Amino acid sequence: MTVNPPPPPPKQPRIRPERLISVDVETAGPTPGDYAMISIGACLVDDPQRGFYIELKPDRPAVVESALAISGLTFAHLEEHGTEAGRAMREFAQWIRDVVPPQTHRAVFVAFNAVFDWMFVNEYFVRYDVENPFGHGGLDIKSYYVGMMGSTWEQTSMRHLSPKYLTGRPLSHNALGDARDQAELFRRMAEDAAALRAASARAEEAS
Repeated sequence: MTVNPPPPPPKQPRIRPERLISVDVETAGPTPGDYAMISIGACLVDDPQRGFYIELKPDRPAVVESALAISGLTFAHLEEHGTEAGRAMREFAQWIRDVVPPQTHRAVFVAFNAVFDWMFVNEYFVRYDVENPFGHGGLDIKSYYVGMMGSTWEQTSMRHLSPKYLTGRPLSHNALGDARDQAELFRRMAEDAAALRAASARAEEAS
C-alpha cells in the first residue's frame, strides 16, 4: 500500500517589523468631503528629524474661518505657494515608502486624535488615486493613553498631557511641528507604559 506523505504546513504570512509615523494635518474645516486639507506634516516617531511637510492648494472653496485661523495659513498664500493636491499626495506616499520601505517594514499611522487626521489623509489618497501606504487604520495616541492609564477621555486633552509629557508647551499648529510634538508625546507615553508593565511583572513575581 502506498502511503502519501502529509501535505506541507501552510506558509505563515510574513510579519514585517513596524515603524511608526506621526502625522498631523491642518484643514479648512471639519470634514474632508466638504473642506480642503491645507497642510500635512509627518515624521518618524523614533527619528523625528526625518520629517515631511507640504502645503496644498485648496481643492474646494468652503471655509470655516475658525478652523483656517488655527494654522495661520490663508487661501491666498496656498493658491500661490501650495502644491496641487494630487501631486502632494503622491509626494507624501513616496516619502513614506522612502523612510519605511514596504518590502521590509510596515508603516503605521500615529496621531493625536487619529480619527480626524486619518480620515483626511485617506480621503485624499482615495480622491487622487494614490495607494494609502498606511492601509485602513491608525494608532490613536489618546486611546493609547486611556488604555495605559485607565483614564477618562477628558484626561487625554492636551491641557492634561502637555504638562506631563511636553513641559507644558502648547501645540504650534504647524503640521510638522505638531507631528514632532506628537512623536515626543508618544515616545514618553510608551516609556511610561513599559515602566508600568515592568512594575506589574515584579509584583507578580513577588506574590
